[in-house]
Order: sequence, then structure tokens, then C-alpha cells
Amino acid sequence: MLSLNTLNDWLVHCERLHPKTIELGLERVRAVAQRMGLRLDCPVITVAGTNGKGSTCAMLEAILTQAGYRTGVYSSPHLVHFEERLRLRGETVDAQALLPSFERVEQARVQLGQATALTYFEFTTLAILDCMAHSALDVAILEVGLGGRLDAVNIIDTDCAIITSIDLDHMEYLGPDREAIGREKAGILRAGKPAIVSDPMPPQSVLDHAAAIGAKLWCFGRDFNYSGDKQQWAWAGPAGPGVPTGSNGSHASNTRRYPGLAYPALRGANQLVNASGVLAALSALREQLPVTAQAIRNGLAFVELPGRFQVLAGQPVMVLDVAHNPHSVAALAANLDAMGFYPGTHAVFGAMADKDLAPMLARIMPLVDRWYFTDLPTPRAATADALLAFWQAQHPKPDSQATTFASPGLALQAALAAADPADRIVIFGSFHTVGGVLKDGVPRPQAKH
Repeated sequence: MLSLNTLNDWLVHCERLHPKTIELGLERVRAVAQRMGLRLDCPVITVAGTNGKGSTCAMLEAILTQAGYRTGVYSSPHLVHFEERLRLRGETVDAQALLPSFERVEQARVQLGQATALTYFEFTTLAILDCMAHSALDVAILEVGLGGRLDAVNIIDTDCAIITSIDLDHMEYLGPDREAIGREKAGILRAGKPAIVSDPMPPQSVLDHAAAIGAKLWCFGRDFNYSGDKQQWAWAGPAGPGVPTGSNGSHASNTRRYPGLAYPALRGANQLVNASGVLAALSALREQLPVTAQAIRNGLAFVELPGRFQVLAGQPVMVLDVAHNPHSVAALAANLDAMGFYPGTHAVFGAMADKDLAPMLARIMPLVDRWYFTDLPTPRAATADALLAFWQAQHPKPDSQATTFASPGLALQAALAAADPADRIVIFGSFHTVGGVLKDGVPRPQAKH
């Protein structure tokens, strides 16, 4: 066995095991998991989708924690530190606590033979799942990394699956359109188990797969919904774990309502759709994981998730958002519109080379006066120069400006130097963009006179 003494040692080892960053398929990872005897002896909620997964997991965690349950949440990627990928009882896991799990994965892998090469994501997913299995949890919340059907997380059978909004992303792996992508996401559904679909217009492939395997399908707008005004919102949906019936969900006598809810602490209009899916899942699981209305109110009030339309007060205002595909950038632009008037908007932006940049930039360019394109510390990223060239070809506003930088931190420093106190700075794109800014602490400018 290897003698690796730190989490970083193990992560470096994981990076060297497989020639590819991503290789979808469950055979290798399932073989290692079986060799380990890996199992989660608690209810499992699995969350897949293109956008809204992290917010959905965070709201589930906050509510279930308020209800007194010992929660475990696996989400990826991380913003700054690898340990962010696992939260136990609401706290980021300690790096040392992960080491025995990495050792168990390696031992099982070696026993199966060196041909069992795991990708970085597969190895680390197994280690995190193993750590969760040894943590005496009451509930495990698992965010799918990419797709669903062939994602390493899908070796664990779920008690309730949630599919959030589906849009075009990772098409080289998941397929060319929403129907193909939806088919992959639907792979997390299980026969006889609740399948919560919070996408208001889900691909038909998701609905067809749920019907084909006999999942208990709950659809946003048909089986559960929300209403609201500027002060509060309300949710209504089935009260029990059975299959909803009728065009508006279950019969009136079997309807659960949560009126007068405060808006989730996570900002953005799209969060009500995510929150509605969360409340549907909790209703579906109420026999296994009962929660009170007060736990729901407190959980939504206290939920936190860095990098999702995270607004940092001060002068200038800063907005951090990991929006990195057309759908999420459209949501970011709508949320920026709703913030009101700012004399100038500065954008720090870095992205992976495989992203569909044209619709992303087209949607947000009218809101941005000055761009700060940045390199990112991964070979998958587009260079700042490439982003600048693409931007220049899109016929930006005649009076807008753009420059390039070697890192997100340098780009933000330049934006702070150029911005007036009444302006705002938007840092968005890849997790590496937002994480690069958060890594050393977000600087604040000296007061300008």
C-alpha cells in the first residue's frame, strides 16, 4: 500500500491514475464500491440537473438540519478547498477525516488489479461516499457531478431523486439537445421511488423514463407549485408519499400547503423553483424524514451557498456567480436587472473552452460596461486572449472596454481600481473564476475621495 499522509498527497495520486479527466461509466467504480462493501444505511436524496443542483442541496441540508437530522452533503466541484465537497452536520469535513476513506478506496482498487484505473472524480467520489457511510448520518444528499445515468454518484440507489432545470451543457458527453441530456439525467430515477422534477418544462425523455420504470413522478406546475408577491410566497402540493393524481396534484383533502413563507436567503427569482422542488421532496419523504413547518421556515431563512448570486455589500457592490452556461447566465442577467440602477458594471469572466459562449455573452453584454477576461489554472479553460477575441467578434457596445489578466485575483484588482464606489463588479463563469477570487479573501478598495 502507498504511504500517503495528507489529503493533497492523495489528490495528486488520484490525478495520476487515469489518462482521462472524465470517462463516464459505472463498471469500474461499482466494482471497487462492492469490494469495499460500500453502502449508505440512511435515506438518500440524489439531485441531478444542469442548473440549481447546488442550491437545491443547500436548501435540503438547511431544512433537514433545522429539523434535527444528522445530514451529509456531497457536492462538486469545490470553490477553494477540496474539503468543501463534503459537509457533515452542516460543517465542511476535516481533511484528516477523509484519509482513512482514501486508503480504503486504494486498497480495494489494488485488490481488484491495477487495470482498475479510476478517474480523479471516481476515486474521490468513492472516498467521500465511504466517509459518509462511516459518519452515522440520518440522511445523505448527493449532487450528481455530470449527467446522471453514468455518473459515479449513481452507484448509490436513491430514496428520492430530484431533477432540477435542464439545459445545454457538457454536450460532448451527454448529447446534442435537451431530450438527450434529459435522458441521461433521468438515469438517477428508481422504480417505485419519488421522482421530483422541478424544471417547469422538462424534456419528454425524463417523463417517459419515469413512466417506463414506474417511478413516482411529481412535476412542477402539475403536482406542486408556488405563488407569491414581493413580501412572501406559498407552496402547495401533495401531502403524502404516494403518486400525485389529477391535473393539480393530489386531491384537495390530501394537499399540503405552506403559506406565508419568507423568501429563501439564496437570492434570485429562480430559487423559488428550486425551493418548490425541495418542499416536494420533503413531502414525498415525510414518512422517513418528517419535518415541521418551522424547520422549513428556519432552513430557508438561514441557507447559505457561496458563489450563487452571492452579493457582497460595500462600495462597489460585488456579485459572485458560478453561472457557466447559457441558462444560468440568463438567470444571472435577469437577477442583475432586478438589482436596480448602477452607473457602471464591471465583469470579471473566465470559462472552460468547451462552453457555448455566444448565447452567454449575448445575454449579458448589454449590462456590462467593462470586461476583465482571465486565464484559469486548468488546461480545460479558454485563455483570456481567446475570450477577448471572441468578445470582440460579437460586436459589443461601442463604448465598452475589455482587457486580459493572468488570474481572477489580478482581474478583480484591476476592476476595483477602475470602478467608482457606486458601480458594481460581477465575477462569474467557471468555479475556478469565483474560487480564484475567494481563495485569498475578497479585497475591498480604499475609500475614494
